[in-house]
Amino acid sequence: MIYNTQRKKLPMPEYGRGIQEMVDYALTLENREERQRCARTIVSIMGNMFPHLRDVPDFKHKLWDHLAIMADYKLDIDYPYEVTPRKVGGDSKPSPMAYPMKKIRYRHYGALLEALIRKLAEMPEGAEREELTLLVAGQMKRSLGNWNKDAMDDDKVALDLDHYTHGTVHLDRERFHLFSDQYDKVQPGRAPVAYRNVGRKNKRKN
Repeated sequence: MIYNTQRKKLPMPEYGRGIQEMVDYALTLENREERQRCARTIVSIMGNMFPHLRDVPDFKHKLWDHLAIMADYKLDIDYPYEVTPRKVGGDSKPSPMAYPMKKIRYRHYGALLEALIRKLAEMPEGAEREELTLLVAGQMKRSLGNWNKDAMDDDKVALDLDHYTHGTVHLDRERFHLFSDQYDKVQPGRAPVAYRNVGRKNKRKN
């Protein structure tokens, strides 16, 4: 028994060994017209394997490109599209993506929470800002706990929030103490029931 691991490596494994054998057979045909008909048949079968991609731009062009790759560009036929020899998988590796380097004052809070605190500082004073302050402080306390459970302290959260906002946002520690007791009991990313849809409640009152 011959295993696939012992056979020739497929240049386009997504089409399977059966299609590759058809391409290999087309290479053996001496008559050009027969090779042309065989190539069209192979491309038609290849297209039927991925019917959900028929609406993709240049789908047929890609099929003929793949046929050329599987034939190692040795199939002498009239291609309906321009086929440029290239390596399987592309000519070159993609350029590395630049890693976003952002300066974070306290890394355990993360960039997103710091951005939210900046937005909080820009909000006008009022009930909505007070409620959002509790939510932000609750998430800050949870982040502190993920970093170091011994650091979960309301005074620490209030002090960090004051530093972040340059003293423009003050945390009501008594309310936050009651709030954090509820906050610690809910799933991450969800506020206690009493503090959900704060903005909607305020809009209804107005």
